[in-house]
Amino acid sequence: QVQLVESGGGLVHAGGSLRLSCVVSERIFNYRAMGWFRQAPGKEREFIGVIRWGGGTLYSGDSVKARFTISRDNAKNTLYLQMNSLKPEDTAIYYCAAASRDEVVWRADDYTYWGQGTQVTVSS
Repeated sequence: QVQLVESGGGLVHAGGSLRLSCVVSERIFNYRAMGWFRQAPGKEREFIGVIRWGGGTLYSGDSVKARFTISRDNAKNTLYLQMNSLKPEDTAIYYCAAASRDEVVWRADDYTYWGQGTQVTVSS
């Protein structure tokens, strides 16, 4: 059974931090790149970043890279997203996803499996 289960979302004040986790089925997690996306109300799903099995990363832009950190614990089949200096515009549903291969990819179509999402709300 394929499972990607996110947790760690919630309500935080601007400037605060959250750490999202995504526990993934082993057969899905192993030797795949893993990504984080988010979708705000009325907007398209947005790529945040990706991490390869060996730890190489790519982020969507300087603003995200300066505040967000993607990591993974391969022994625990878990993906993380550490978010610092949160802003109201970071409010969205956050999704983890497993890529179709172990490459740096950023299009949603390159991801095969998705979690159900976790809500992050940043108040001003």
